Amino acid sequence: MVNLYTGATKRKYTMDDFIDIMKKLRAPDGCPWDKEQTHASIRNNFLEETYEVVDAIDRNDSVDMCEELGDVLMQVVFHAVMAEEEEKFDFSDVVDGVCKKLVYRHPHVFGDVVAETSEKVLDNWDKLKRVEKSQETYTDTLKSVPAAFPALLRAQKVQKRASKAGYDFTDVFEAFSKIGEETCELENELSKGDKTALIDEIGDLLFSVVNVGRILGIDCEEALSRSTVKFTDRFEKAENYIIADGYDIKELSADKLDEYWNKAKNK
Repeated sequence: MVNLYTGATKRKYTMDDFIDIMKKLRAPDGCPWDKEQTHASIRNNFLEETYEVVDAIDRNDSVDMCEELGDVLMQVVFHAVMAEEEEKFDFSDVVDGVCKKLVYRHPHVFGDVVAETSEKVLDNWDKLKRVEKSQETYTDTLKSVPAAFPALLRAQKVQKRASKAGYDFTDVFEAFSKIGEETCELENELSKGDKTALIDEIGDLLFSVVNVGRILGIDCEEALSRSTVKFTDRFEKAENYIIADGYDIKELSADKLDEYWNKAKNK
């Protein structure tokens, strides 16, 4: 990997160096921007950096992945340093906590519990997590799914946890029939103009589609991402055909746009 950071003063930095650098940035004589930040102000930065790691993974780009993982780690250290300033916890507490969690949730590795399959491991993990989080009911497990999750991901996780309580469809066909019911309910609301009702019905329809995907073992976030990429690619092809024919896309009729769309779809 090429080192683009010519201001570096050490050949190889360590985790301790990382923490010291962040503390220096937050010091009275440090960086004006870094000193002003709070947990809330850099909240979205954490999300953005995480998505950039996922993007690097999807592109199978190990160079970018290494860099983006560093950016995510920077967010962890940033929050830990701020928490230390507030005398709440420090980075060593973060490390200690996650290590204890890993040991506790892997009794088949660090204890005498037997778990020979991934399914058994996950089952044990869920049981231990419920004890650890003091989740006394299945409702507690549903409510513990973070509200900040992307909506499709959150819906799928909530459904999965409800399923573990036995609250589920008998098969995928029963779940699929629910899509039809929700589509009819949405159609009935279209002419009424009640925005709140439309939001509710569209949400119910999406939730039903997620149920089908979950039962089929499909990651609905990934499925929708693939469809979005497919739509963008076809749109590009259609627009290129339109430009090649000397037309302005915004001046074409709906029927003509459909012709170019079908041409792009079939090529």
